[in-house]
Amino acid sequence: MKPNVLLVLADPRDAKLAYLERLPDGTSMAVGNTPDAFRNLAPEADAILLWWPPRGLLDHVLAMTPRVRWIHSPAAGLDGLLSPAVMASPATLTNGRGVFSQSLGEFALAAILFFAKDLRRMVRSQQAGRWDPFDVDEIRFQTLGIVGYGDIGRACAQRAKALGMRVLGLRKRPAESQGDPWADQIYGLSQLEEMLPQCDYVIAAAPLTPETRGMIGDAALASMKPEAVLINVGRGPVVDEAALTRALESGRIRGAALDVFAVEPLPRGHPFYRLENVLLSPHCADHTRDWLDQAMLFFLDNFARYHAGQPLLNIVDKQRGY
Repeated sequence: MKPNVLLVLADPRDAKLAYLERLPDGTSMAVGNTPDAFRNLAPEADAILLWWPPRGLLDHVLAMTPRVRWIHSPAAGLDGLLSPAVMASPATLTNGRGVFSQSLGEFALAAILFFAKDLRRMVRSQQAGRWDPFDVDEIRFQTLGIVGYGDIGRACAQRAKALGMRVLGLRKRPAESQGDPWADQIYGLSQLEEMLPQCDYVIAAAPLTPETRGMIGDAALASMKPEAVLINVGRGPVVDEAALTRALESGRIRGAALDVFAVEPLPRGHPFYRLENVLLSPHCADHTRDWLDQAMLFFLDNFARYHAGQPLLNIVDKQRGY
């Protein structure tokens, strides 16, 4: 078996790169965050690991690697990665889909309970030293709609189902989820405004593609219940933030819990910071204490498959964008 040559696009000082000492014997490797770091090994490289490199570096490296057969991104979202050079490359692309889904499912459940039990009001009353009893909602028998019923969506559905919620899912190819144990019904993308009016909570977990960009905008928000809550754990631009701001400020919907945004970090002065009906997470809902370790371990498992000539996990359809 011919030894593999791996290029690691990363900050060489990153402590997590120590995991790469576990690569199979004979693997040659170059690590760096500039094109010059790869000039010697690039002509022979057959695999590339993207460990959060500078934007645009991959395109430069691809021009130097005529023999590359596999590219791995530890992130699940690929909207910033699929450049013309990557799309044209014959290399197989894999990603970290599923590695962080369980934590995102927990965040979504926490957001549902945050609004159902009005935890913000409880904290305010406690801080004010005020005894302030009030009624809370029970989420059992309420309806959760999931826009983007993939791996993250299913993690959310599993947890919601355990608490007695009715779960509706929406995805581009509904047939791929028929018979799913966590969903009561699956809709197609064109049925978004048919699903939303039924939902007490809506989770956006869709990948960012031309079809999903801005899909939750004025029309979708207008179709939601006034008491509904929107939770975004997918990609920021799937939600039209200007439309969402109007809906939140006017009370058109009850609230929103947001982990992802169109621009990150969220700019100072953005309305989301001041709105009382927003729960804001700075894109860290999946940052468990070992999230980077898990991402690297997944890569090592996939590398072992690649080295042995076995099928890779999480192969991306570049045309679909996920």
